[in-house]
Amino acid sequence: MPAHDLHTDEERRLWFAGYVQTYLERDLQALKVVENLPDFRRLMRAAALRTGAMVNQTDLARDVGISQPQVHRYLNLMEASYQVVRLPPFSVNRTKRLIKAPKLYWSDTALALHLAGETEPRGEHLENLVLMDLLAWRELSPARPEVLYFRTATGLEVDFVVETARRVLPIEVKAAVRVTAADAKGLEGFLDEYEDLARGGLLLYGGAETFPLTKRVLATPWWRVC
Repeated sequence: MPAHDLHTDEERRLWFAGYVQTYLERDLQALKVVENLPDFRRLMRAAALRTGAMVNQTDLARDVGISQPQVHRYLNLMEASYQVVRLPPFSVNRTKRLIKAPKLYWSDTALALHLAGETEPRGEHLENLVLMDLLAWRELSPARPEVLYFRTATGLEVDFVVETARRVLPIEVKAAVRVTAADAKGLEGFLDEYEDLARGGLLLYGGAETFPLTKRVLATPWWRVC
């Protein structure tokens, strides 16, 4: 039974618990790639608690109580088995994309909630949901645009940057039902820095109206594009 057909919290909890158990005890063991299931399970939970955050393998190793090389191997395994997605950073210099820390998301937002022991989604979970739709759209697009994130050393951040051959579109996600021009700070900063690449930005939020938030940023409900 698909998770979206489950109606109660208890039904969803049992379904995801069974899914995780099958993944850990049958699929991974069949591949003989995880020698310590409790360590791997703790890493999954720690990763779920960091949904939407930049990946710091040293911090994960310390919190989970395993070595950094083991964290690296387990994250690679989680990504290869389509559990997590590591989102690379945007940079005009493509070499820098390979050395900067990615952000961590889950292929199934509801599974991330379950693993983290959370019942109410946070803003990061809405980001995760939007990202999954962006990646699905990318797979169907002949041009295969890149989907990245943007963050400066001073903390200026944009959740997603969609990059085509000639243009980029910065996208910010807010769970709030009301937004103001102040919520477009990261988008405006990006547009200032890359005015030759981006004509405008998009802010997805939890309200119901589509309107110009600033001269260069359009606000629209997230569910209209997902």
